Amino acid sequence: VHFSRNLLNHIDDSSNFTYQGSYIPDAYKPYIQTLERIGKYQDTEDNKIDLLIVQLKKETLLERARTRQRNFIAWYLNGSRGGELKDAALVAFVSPDSEDWRFSLVKMDYTLEETPGGKTKVKTELTPARRWSFLVGENESSHTAQSQLVDILADDKNDPTLPTLENAFNIEVATREFFGRYRELFLKVKEELDKLVVSDKTISLEFDDKSIDTINFSKKLLGQVVFLYFLQKKGWFGVGRDEDWGTGTKDFLRRLFEKKIVPYGNFFNDVLEPLFYEALAVERTEDFYSRFNCKIPFLNGGLFDPINNYDWVHTDILLPNGLFSNNEKTKEGDTGTGILDIFDLYNFTVKEDEPLEKEVAVDPEMLGKVFENLLEVK
Repeated sequence: VHFSRNLLNHIDDSSNFTYQGSYIPDAYKPYIQTLERIGKYQDTEDNKIDLLIVQLKKETLLERARTRQRNFIAWYLNGSRGGELKDAALVAFVSPDSEDWRFSLVKMDYTLEETPGGKTKVKTELTPARRWSFLVGENESSHTAQSQLVDILADDKNDPTLPTLENAFNIEVATREFFGRYRELFLKVKEELDKLVVSDKTISLEFDDKSIDTINFSKKLLGQVVFLYFLQKKGWFGVGRDEDWGTGTKDFLRRLFEKKIVPYGNFFNDVLEPLFYEALAVERTEDFYSRFNCKIPFLNGGLFDPINNYDWVHTDILLPNGLFSNNEKTKEGDTGTGILDIFDLYNFTVKEDEPLEKEVAVDPEMLGKVFENLLEVK
């Protein structure tokens, strides 16, 4: 409620209520426990926006049944309460026993038609709703949500309009920011590799012999690490020998860097290269990787083949550990300018967006755009 007041400045909480039991339509009862309205808001363009908390019945439903969640809010907005139409809702979707929750903007796209008498009315069939969401909580980064909502939160004088809220949930804004930071990381990696090629004859000879340039090596390294973030999100790293895929830790790479899994001298040379070119690239019995004392999935397809088949075992590429994590301040004020520091700021999702459902997170589609834009960087 406090967050809602800061976001919208002026909300009306004089007529709040809770839907539960028979007030929930039968089609949604398997998924929805309660719907609570904690306030309503009308912007300067007369858009009516309700503030809702929806308690789901099962923790897994936060990720699954997203269409049903969206349609439930569409039912609510489309005249469920005395026939009054609402334009949008800001909704907190909460699961029992889950430390994470989904903060969504759900907006109706009403279709108008003219009656025989010349009046305009909304078509009576179910109007599609669009949903944009941030996944936030104990296990998720709140950086993107904070950075995209900060301008609204900081503005105490002007009440945000619905288009302003839509822009705050815009995936394109997140894409531009992520690409800018990704590009900076690429240039840092290339700079460090250039130094090593000049100072280390073994690396220089190996790169010459295998026709490797620092541009493509840097692009591949970042692509490998960012791909690991998707696998990490799925819980595929740190899985015990007899445990199921999906039960692994969601901060495996950070734990690797902090030497909680295996000691090392140089993070890239001693940890990442074996992870890339041995653990992920070689098929093993039961997928168990003894060096890390856990299961690591076997992935073929080329991403985890050494670029131009360079001799990673006998070539010590000692990229500084600080390239991956450090305590430097970013220009935005975050702590850490390393690869892991920056990637840790973002939510990663393996779900492809649907036309009516947008997750404001790094997804394969966004990453494809980043790679495409990076092709032009030399």
